[in-house]
Amino acid sequence: MSKRKIKLIDDVEIHEGSGNVYADLGYSNAEEMLIKAKLVSKIAEIVSSKGLTQVQTAKILGLTQPKVSALLRGQFRGISERKLIECLTRLGRDVEIVVKDAPRRRAGGKLTVVFA
Repeated sequence: MSKRKIKLIDDVEIHEGSGNVYADLGYSNAEEMLIKAKLVSKIAEIVSSKGLTQVQTAKILGLTQPKVSALLRGQFRGISERKLIECLTRLGRDVEIVVKDAPRRRAGGKLTVVFA
């Protein structure tokens, strides 16, 4: 494990984050939660840019308005990554999944979300 930078500001230790707040907080499914958070953030951005109400959004996404409300507040634990990807396509976005070899320095692969 790499060491993170630590600074002292007014006698308070400040630790550099890993880039995944869920991992920093010790969640066991941190990578999955980060992926979902990124997808939900993009969904919220699109909904806002289109000026959609939650009722309109619910109709487009095939969800209930309370589910949309929860989703836009970051409560996405009961929603699969597949469903979030479907939400993006229903909002008029193409989603492309690319599978490629992992670098030799890593034993396993990883999942990354990149927005074009």
